[in-house]
Amino acid sequence: MSLDGKVALVTGAAQGIGRGIALRMARDGADIALVDLNTDRLAQVRREVQALGRKASVSATDVSQRDAVYAAIDHAEAELGGFDIMINNAGIAQVNPIADVAPEEVERILRINIQGVLWGIQAAAAKFKARGQKGKIINASSIAGHDGFAMLGVYSATKFAVRGLTQAAAKEYASAGITVNAYCPGIVGTDMWVEIDERFSELTGAEKGRTYEKFVEGIALGRAQTPDDVAALVSFLSGDDSDYITGQSILTDGGIVYR
Repeated sequence: MSLDGKVALVTGAAQGIGRGIALRMARDGADIALVDLNTDRLAQVRREVQALGRKASVSATDVSQRDAVYAAIDHAEAELGGFDIMINNAGIAQVNPIADVAPEEVERILRINIQGVLWGIQAAAAKFKARGQKGKIINASSIAGHDGFAMLGVYSATKFAVRGLTQAAAKEYASAGITVNAYCPGIVGTDMWVEIDERFSELTGAEKGRTYEKFVEGIALGRAQTPDDVAALVSFLSGDDSDYITGQSILTDGGIVYR
């Protein structure tokens, strides 16, 4: 897969899946605009991208703030000399029984997981149109965007919403040559899953690590997913070989949810 000459912006790029995506796309030839609020880790990922021979910019951006997302794209264009691919990766998890979810929890996860993606779609499409070019928008959904999971009800709802936004945006922007797709990871060995496992432990009394192990045991391919597994799909969706794919939310989970 070649992304030579492309500029990609990755939100939530400081760690986990976002970092994996940024590094894979850099290896495939793209220059990378790194967006996150964790500036220390972001600086490290920037050094890793540069070590691969690619240019990188950094932007400390809260994706729940619409103006900030537009500004981050402007910054990427100015620093890297273009803008071709938007990866709306940033998101948070929330583990709680539906009966116990508090209003402030709902408000926070909706702002980040749904509004953050919405603003990213808006801002990227506006920039592609202003530049008079085609473009790629790729959003983070989840297996929880295909099946609702117990204790992850609100999180699942946000990821179903990302699928809806992806389909609608694909239809609205197709005439401008902009494709919009989503990737749907499963059980990935990242800090987010450490937090999910710890919260399940608090709620159910399971030993720490057991919930993670239980989910991994249900994967047909017999192992947990890595950020590189996710990044391979995202890089494909970012390149020319995916030009005839739009509006899709593609499962990359090793065999958990089947559609």
